[in-house]
Amino acid sequence: MLHGLKVKIDVFIKYRNLLENLVSRDIKVRYRRSVLGMLWTVLNPLLMMVVITIVFSTLFKQNIEHFPIYYLSGSLIFSFSSETTSNALYSIIGNASLMKKVYIPKYLFPVSKVVSGLVNLGFSLIAMFVVMLAMGVECRITLLLLPIPIFYTFLFATGLGLLLSAATVFFRDISHFYGVFVMAWTYFTPIFYPVDILPETARKVMDFNPMYHYVQYMRELILYGNFPSMRENLICFLFGAGMLLIGTWVFYRKQDKFVLYV
Repeated sequence: MLHGLKVKIDVFIKYRNLLENLVSRDIKVRYRRSVLGMLWTVLNPLLMMVVITIVFSTLFKQNIEHFPIYYLSGSLIFSFSSETTSNALYSIIGNASLMKKVYIPKYLFPVSKVVSGLVNLGFSLIAMFVVMLAMGVECRITLLLLPIPIFYTFLFATGLGLLLSAATVFFRDISHFYGVFVMAWTYFTPIFYPVDILPETARKVMDFNPMYHYVQYMRELILYGNFPSMRENLICFLFGAGMLLIGTWVFYRKQDKFVLYV
């Protein structure tokens, strides 16, 4: 087992430059022929924040202090997960011609989508810090701990991306279903509404939503200056590590058959 892990690590190190190139390609393709280029990673969340604030802040102004930051702190981490997994879903199919020509570790394709999403998240956080300064929201020392929930979400998104990319090779309908699922997932995660408006039964079910925990973790650090309990850290880590293990296991079991179906 340890020998197999060492081999996988050696392969990853050997092909790390290829991963960097794939990430760079994804970012360049995303902003090709765009006048503002990567500035959109900052403008996008700001524009969405304005729209959501106009629509929902009146409804929840008595419940949520600093609503724009409340929204951004949840939206950015949720969008990172949903967008990267949606992109990873097509990563194997989209690189079929390349896989048939040369040997490339297949997991690099979905992983590159998550890593490029991580780069975009870093730039998008600039938008949140700008709004915090504009609104006079206190920048707490707990902001230094933001890499922790981002790491947990990265584990979860990588595992789910691997799982979806492998499954979509054999069942193309997943790509259509997942779009609907993400929309439902968005509304089932308290991104723009307070969780306490939900009935008790719904709040209990919410505990099984990984993104609920990651969103709440971000808000504890950004808005309230609290470090979540060890129990909450364990829950977040187990969701991420568990999904990574499942995704990796499924991907490696099926990857040898990809070339027959793409």
